[in-house]
Amino acid sequence: MDLITPEFGLVFWTLVTFFILLVILKKFAWKPILGAVSEREEGIKNALASAENARIEMENLQSDNERILKEARHEREVMLKEARELKNKIIDDAKEEAKRQSDKLVRQAQETILTEKKAAISDLRAEVAKVSISIAEKVIRGELSDADKQEKLVNSMLDDNSLN
Repeated sequence: MDLITPEFGLVFWTLVTFFILLVILKKFAWKPILGAVSEREEGIKNALASAENARIEMENLQSDNERILKEARHEREVMLKEARELKNKIIDDAKEEAKRQSDKLVRQAQETILTEKKAAISDLRAEVAKVSISIAEKVIRGELSDADKQEKLVNSMLDDNSLN
């Protein structure tokens, strides 16, 4: 027997064994192996699809975040502008109110000064009248103590009345 040239029986039984092994493998091993491979392939496809969806969702979220951030900045600017306008309005109102109050105080002070001036003038007139009467009384007493002076005073008064 030569090892280099196989005989027909050896080839036949090798082929029969190979086909039997092939049938057994096909029946018991190929389905689970192919199922596992296809399951693995599906898992990879699903993972890639999920990753793509996650990437798209991430891009959407990022654009949404940018949009929300722009809106928030805009709202902040609007709120700051409104706050500045409100501050300026409050300051202007306070200035106007202070001016009204100061004008009112000035008017009241002027009225008080005028009233006090009138009272002082009235008091001064009364005092001047008292002093004048007192002086006139002293002068008349001095004038009326002498008879010649009395006669001259009466004549002078008569002349004044006749002229008027």
